[in-house]
Amino acid sequence: MSKIGIVVGSLRKESFSKKVANNVAALFPEGYETEFIKIGNLPLFNQDYEGELETPAEYTTFRNTIKELDAVLFVTPEYNRSVPGALKNALDVGSRPYGESAWNGKSAAIISVSPGNLSAFGANHHLRQSLSFLNMPIVQQPEAYIGNVAELLDQEGKITNVGTVQFLQSFVDTFVELIKRHNA
Repeated sequence: MSKIGIVVGSLRKESFSKKVANNVAALFPEGYETEFIKIGNLPLFNQDYEGELETPAEYTTFRNTIKELDAVLFVTPEYNRSVPGALKNALDVGSRPYGESAWNGKSAAIISVSPGNLSAFGANHHLRQSLSFLNMPIVQQPEAYIGNVAELLDQEGKITNVGTVQFLQSFVDTFVELIKRHNA
C-alpha cells in the first residue's frame, strides 16, 4: 500500500483547491491510500526553533507525518503570482533542520487551481522550483492547471466536466507511474 499525502495550499474552508483535491483523491487506484495533511496549524518557521527555542510540537508531528508518506500531491491556488504563505511555511518547516528534510526523495505532483483564466501558472512554477530544490521527483507532464474552476464544480463540490475528470485521471495515472518507478 502506497501512502499519498495531499497538501492543500488554501486554508479557506470552502476553497476550490480543497474541492479539486477531494475529487482527485477518489481517482487513485486500489493500493494507494490518500491522506490530507493539515498545514494551517504550523507556527511560522523560525530558525531559532532549531537552537535556543524549543521546537513546536506541531513541527515534530508534521515532519513525522511527511516522513511516513511515499509521495505528496500539492493542490494550490495562486496568491500574488506565487504560492500561499501557509504552503511555503509548510515547505520550510518540513525541510528543517538542515540535512534532515522530511520531503527528501518523495515523489510529488502539483495541481494549481484558479477561478480565473491563468489557472495559477505562477504558483505552479514557483512550487515546482521549491520541490526541485527539496529533491522531490515531480510529475513533469501533463502539467495540471485548472482555470475557471468555479464553473467546473457543482453545489456539492464535484467536478462536472467529463473532459476535466478524464484529464485529472490521466494526471493521477502518470503520478502513480512516477511513484512506482521511484519507489521500485
